[in-house]
Amino acid sequence: MFQNCSFSSQSGKFPEYEMPSVTWGVIQGRKERLVSRVIICDYLKNLGIIPDELEYLELPSTVEVMKERVEFLQKLGLTIDDMNEYPLMLGCSVRKNMVPVLGYLEKIGIQRSKLGEFVKNYPQVLHTSVVVELVPVIKFLRGLDVERQDIPYVLQKYPELLGFKLEGTMSTSVAYLVSIGVSPRDIGPMVTQFPYFLGMRVGTTIKPIVDYLVSLGLPKKVLARMFEKRTYVLGYDLEDTMKPNVDCLISFGIRREVVASIIAQFPQILGLPLKAKLSSLQYFFNLKLKIDPEGFARVVEKMPQIVSLNQSVILKPVEFLRGRGISYDDAAKMVVKCPQLVALSVELMKNSYYFFKSEMKRPVQELVEFPEYFTYSLESRIKPRYQQLASKGISCSLSWFLNCSDQRFEERLRADFIEIESAGPSFYMGGKLEMPGSEIVSEEEDESDDEILYRRTVSL
Repeated sequence: MFQNCSFSSQSGKFPEYEMPSVTWGVIQGRKERLVSRVIICDYLKNLGIIPDELEYLELPSTVEVMKERVEFLQKLGLTIDDMNEYPLMLGCSVRKNMVPVLGYLEKIGIQRSKLGEFVKNYPQVLHTSVVVELVPVIKFLRGLDVERQDIPYVLQKYPELLGFKLEGTMSTSVAYLVSIGVSPRDIGPMVTQFPYFLGMRVGTTIKPIVDYLVSLGLPKKVLARMFEKRTYVLGYDLEDTMKPNVDCLISFGIRREVVASIIAQFPQILGLPLKAKLSSLQYFFNLKLKIDPEGFARVVEKMPQIVSLNQSVILKPVEFLRGRGISYDDAAKMVVKCPQLVALSVELMKNSYYFFKSEMKRPVQELVEFPEYFTYSLESRIKPRYQQLASKGISCSLSWFLNCSDQRFEERLRADFIEIESAGPSFYMGGKLEMPGSEIVSEEEDESDDEILYRRTVSL
């Protein structure tokens, strides 16, 4: 592919290069150099390249050498427009700069077909020294536990990493995140997910974000877990996006003391075009679901992911409930009490409802009082538990036998009485919901209060 040179990504050593066909060491006088520069500039102008930025750059001794550079870059896939975007690349020697750098990039896993795009995105790489600059950065990334096969992906996503000083921003950013509780073993996956944080200054970018979120009530341990799983949150602009979105939530009736829980559940809410989404969704809830602004605020508090759901998706479960004879008012109450309903598959709701009516033979009003019923698995929880109750002749509410762990259910079955039910946290549901970016919470023994808060509220 590359004229007058060859390289391989298979060997650990730098390959042998054929000497270019042009003469490199021609010694010229001042007059000859000026004439040569004029000829080279005329050649570039004829190609459509503006040579103004090359005025103080040392140019090759002959136009043939410059022609070789231009043709080499064109074979990589770069256009005249690309060269005009960064004409300083024409000051790089094919033999001394381009071939060694591109050879090393291919060696670490960047496909040859992607090298041209890489140079377009970060042409400064052609000026770097493989040994002095590139190799140390790769070793640094590997030292952070970035997997070898992920290195090409990281560099193609954020090629500017190759220009950073190791003892500067990168190491400082890592050290600060570890200091607030981020696990060192998670730094590698964080880099793979969102390498841009390595280029963020702690004092002006990362720390202000942390301080602000802590001021909202999020403990640093919770933030650390959030950054590990959703590192891109660090990329949200604090003044232009995060703070306005928090203010927006409060303006729509969300209680200030709940904001931390909302962010923990759905960190993406800090980066959305929130005002437009909330305005549209609030109007939809009022018009189609008969839920007033206050009820809408309670829905967002319990399930902030709803701001990313399509309105047609939200409407289908409600239409299913209405089709079962449930009034508008009762359907609205069910959604406000258990917003997870609007994220459920109607097909699964049908199966659960059929079992409720045909096997359990209970009145629909019980579903109105405990809409969480639909969030539990029919096969793994509702059926087996109901069958145990039926075999023992126990009569109880839906909440009593569903809203508890397996161990607690067994204890209840062995008890001689049905204890008074106590309301758990409104944001904790025992059912399984297939929400994008969510995970189901189970046992919470031997955990700190912060960890319990995180596991209960964070849908990461």
